Amino acid sequence: MQARRLARELALLGMGQLPSNPKKLSNQELENLVTAAVRSLVGEVQDTLEKASADLNRSQERLLGSETRTTDVDGAKAMVQEAITATQQAINHLGSALQIPELVQVVNQKEVRSYAVEVLSHVAQHKPDVDRDLDQAMVAWQVKRLAQIDRDLLRLAIVEMQYLGVPDRVAINEAVELAKRYSDEDGYRFINGVLRRWLEQFRQQMASGGGSDPGPAPNPESSLV
Repeated sequence: MQARRLARELALLGMGQLPSNPKKLSNQELENLVTAAVRSLVGEVQDTLEKASADLNRSQERLLGSETRTTDVDGAKAMVQEAITATQQAINHLGSALQIPELVQVVNQKEVRSYAVEVLSHVAQHKPDVDRDLDQAMVAWQVKRLAQIDRDLLRLAIVEMQYLGVPDRVAINEAVELAKRYSDEDGYRFINGVLRRWLEQFRQQMASGGGSDPGPAPNPESSLV
């Protein structure tokens, strides 16, 4: 599990809890948001375990039912196939849940929490500017009309590109992967399209000398990848 990827996820979950006027948040308050995000992640893993258990129970019921509740071969085959599908889902859920020890260990690393706090700090500081630029990139749409998770995904990627020096390819790809997990079915395509339009406009602004200072690039020797 990549440390910086988890830090982004923590920042994304913490973003949903930022107050309406977050500019004066202290480091401790930002740290508390990260702690709350960690609890959300652990809770998600626990939910995954419960889903795996339910899938296994459903699989067992289907297998038993194929012998006792059907009178034809085709019906029995269908129930067995449903049982196999449920078992596969359970295995997938258990595979995700087995990351619990690694998850707990990584989220407590100082570098992970520090990067998550840094992202939240920049979002809190630059949100009005970021949202204004996003409105321009979306043309006929507005940030405030988006689902919160999509707003936060866009803000996360732009803060990384503009203020933290993360390569645009990395920031956009990571936002797309997070969108596949947290947004709706087509959300990742929307996120990808908006970020690429924003990037094109940002490059044009920088080329014309009208862009803002993107801030310092991250330390290339950082242990976060």
